[in-house]
Amino acid sequence: MKYRPLGHTGVMVSEYCLGAMMYGQMGNPDHDDCIRQIHACLDAGINFIDTADVYSLGESEEIVGKALKDRRENVVLATKFYAPMGEDVNQLGASRRWIMQEVENSLRRLNTDYIDLYQVHRFPEGVDIAETLSAFTDLQRQGKIRYAGSSEWPVDRIVEARWVSEQQNLTPYRCEQAQYNLFTRRIEREVLPACARYGMGVILWSPLAGGWLTGRYRSSADFTEESRLVRFSQRWGRMDPESALNQRKMALVEDLAQIADAAGVSLTHLAVAWTLEHPAVTSTIIGPRTHEQLDDLLAGADIVLDEDTLDAIDALLPPGTNINPTDPSSEPAAMSKDQRRRASRAS
Repeated sequence: MKYRPLGHTGVMVSEYCLGAMMYGQMGNPDHDDCIRQIHACLDAGINFIDTADVYSLGESEEIVGKALKDRRENVVLATKFYAPMGEDVNQLGASRRWIMQEVENSLRRLNTDYIDLYQVHRFPEGVDIAETLSAFTDLQRQGKIRYAGSSEWPVDRIVEARWVSEQQNLTPYRCEQAQYNLFTRRIEREVLPACARYGMGVILWSPLAGGWLTGRYRSSADFTEESRLVRFSQRWGRMDPESALNQRKMALVEDLAQIADAAGVSLTHLAVAWTLEHPAVTSTIIGPRTHEQLDDLLAGADIVLDEDTLDAIDALLPPGTNINPTDPSSEPAAMSKDQRRRASRAS
């Protein structure tokens, strides 16, 4: 396993970050099996684990906490907050009130005294950036977090947050977690260059585009009800294998599979290795559900793609391309219809 610096923090993290989203009821409810997977990752040299409070409503954090009981000191541990965690209207978001409450919940579930990287899961529209940064600053001074980070923030907000932190002497965001894969390359245009300029680390999620880039989905018959892609897409009611978009994706998968064959690697290994080629990238998140998936992902940890392969990918999917986001919540709020049209039209 290779290691890279997490921006300008001085912390070294593995190129693979273990994502724990699938540990718990969202994916694998067998705690003992999940713990064995986490230990296998640590034994393979992964020293970076990312989870979130909302993953199985805290169950993922609890599993990670149990797995790290005797191995916490050697792990860079990251978690996130923002999504609703209860029925109360204030059990969500990025207010100081919620951050100070929820960090205690995450610390308890993770069975640790500190979180290495505490991240706001999405950009909180309507919340003063200084409100969130000041809470992070206090938590850092209290020793409860080491660094603060953002996730899926648009570039203008990343820049604004840096300006606010400098003007008000608040702890800055040291890392951005963003979606990045062969189908979703939009962060190459602005987010990655901005993070590089500010010395921020970049963690990537969904390197396999929700399973598309494993090669599992080659025809409409492959979209079964138990598949992860179908289950997750149903949350937005938008999975139609016969749609023009999904037909295009299947065609692209076939083309990418040919590029992978020419390179002598599997499509999965091609897709994950490609995400680590950008110089602004720190680590890519692998999110296995089963041991079989984990073993396959770990087998590709040392793969480096050659120039011909990278050029072939760029010819098929040019830099900055965005076929379709896996998660619509990644779109900036400014793109929603109600923020693009005058209120007077509704009257």
